[in-house]
Amino acid sequence: MGNTVSPMPRAFAHLSDEAVVALVARSDEQALGELYDRFGRIAYGLSLRVLRDETLAEDAVQDAFLTAWRTADRFMPERGKASTWLLTLVHRRAVDVVRREDRRRAEPIEVAGDPAGEGSADEAVWLRFERERVQAALRQLPDQQREALELAYYGGFTQSELAERLGQPVGTIKSRMFTGLTRLRDLLTEPSPGEKTWKPTHSTN
Repeated sequence: MGNTVSPMPRAFAHLSDEAVVALVARSDEQALGELYDRFGRIAYGLSLRVLRDETLAEDAVQDAFLTAWRTADRFMPERGKASTWLLTLVHRRAVDVVRREDRRRAEPIEVAGDPAGEGSADEAVWLRFERERVQAALRQLPDQQREALELAYYGGFTQSELAERLGQPVGTIKSRMFTGLTRLRDLLTEPSPGEKTWKPTHSTN
């Protein structure tokens, strides 16, 4: 009896995340489904934390996975993990939506001259600035520390869940997170004067 239908999520369950992305780059829809099965929950958690709106968060995740579908051929495993690449796409898309929503709210606020509205707009700008600052600092951490922190704080994973997902002992995950947090705190309290990652300077390389 020929088995014509194989369950989609299981078809690539044995492959690494990077191998699944390579299949997505070849326009394999089942591979995209596998990628979503693996990272959809984390992606939504990250998006919801940035946007604080369930509908907008879902839209941002969908858009990010569409971007992944279109740009998977540009992913380079030697430069980082597939999970970090994908969550970066999700975060960028969520931040784009924040900017779009801020622009939408800005006009009526300016026309009405509503001081309360201005306060909330200022708060949104400040929160966005802080998010970008944290993301810039995260990008300066080694891949393993950054991945552990992003999955824990944006994805909502516990240390034991992270250990299982990353195939590492809990002690290793704790150590990565502690070291990463220490470096992150240093980067955020003592910003480098020549930082190029997020400051709009005119310096040329």
